[in-house]
Amino acid sequence: MRRLPTITAAAAVTLACILTGCSTGGAGGGELSIEDSPLNQYFAAGYSGEGSAEDQKRMEEREKKREELIASCMADEGFEYTPELASFEPAASDEDEIDPMSREYAEVYGYGVVTNPWSSDAEAEEPEEVNKNQLYIDSLSESESTAYYEALYGAVEDDVDEYRWEDAGCQGYAQHEMSGEDPWEAEQFAGLRDKLQGLYAELERSPELAALEREWSNCMQEAGEPGFDTQMSAANSIYDEINRIYEASAETDPEGLSDPSDSPEMKALGEREIELALVDHDCREETSYMEKALKIQFDLEARFVDANKAELEAFKAALEQGR
Repeated sequence: MRRLPTITAAAAVTLACILTGCSTGGAGGGELSIEDSPLNQYFAAGYSGEGSAEDQKRMEEREKKREELIASCMADEGFEYTPELASFEPAASDEDEIDPMSREYAEVYGYGVVTNPWSSDAEAEEPEEVNKNQLYIDSLSESESTAYYEALYGAVEDDVDEYRWEDAGCQGYAQHEMSGEDPWEAEQFAGLRDKLQGLYAELERSPELAALEREWSNCMQEAGEPGFDTQMSAANSIYDEINRIYEASAETDPEGLSDPSDSPEMKALGEREIELALVDHDCREETSYMEKALKIQFDLEARFVDANKAELEAFKAALEQGR
């Protein structure tokens, strides 16, 4: 059963824009971009540039080492494990690709939930590769496969309050071994990570953001789409509905003989998604939503940088050293 995520305003604006980069030149946009983020100079320090060959090679080398650690650990546990190496090659650029922030995109894909512009083409063009680990697991008895998964991921316990790498099998072991090389996971910067979480929570509670959300919500209500308190609640309503469809299908068809993605209900949801996304897009433009949201975020970041300058500089140095 597929379960799709729910997103929040702070997560969408902060994580999407700070960590992956964006500009606001689309719906409700202006001139702000990732380069204007006060935190960008610290978080981007370990990268040569978006999709660069150097960054790609570095990520592939880390992934290879992690998978080799898992394989070695599994061998010690008496099991075979073939390293699964993901490709970090950036997607080929397409001059005809529609900007996800544009109204043209919303007219065709809505939010890209029911109809995803990338996944369907990739699935059609790339044949499914044989997974050697799955073939090995299929060759095991039921008790052996249970032991295999426990060795790989750790035993499943319902009453565990917090994650401990020691209880997470070979995956946890490999992640722990690698964490010393990754400033994002190093214990030295645990305090900074906690403060960043607090920063994002503060953004969620920002009176300025709340006022902007009300402005956008009022626009939506006047356009015939009431009931959305935050801008991201519009897209989340589509995620919630598609989850409901898949969950209902799993209950009525536990063996998965039918495909909910081809159902009339899913088709109707796709049409509803486009309808809602277009109104959302227009209200973001009318309220200059993204420009104002990033301005609020960046002002908050600037105060954060002033208060945590020394830790951020140490973090930046650690990232640069790991390049």
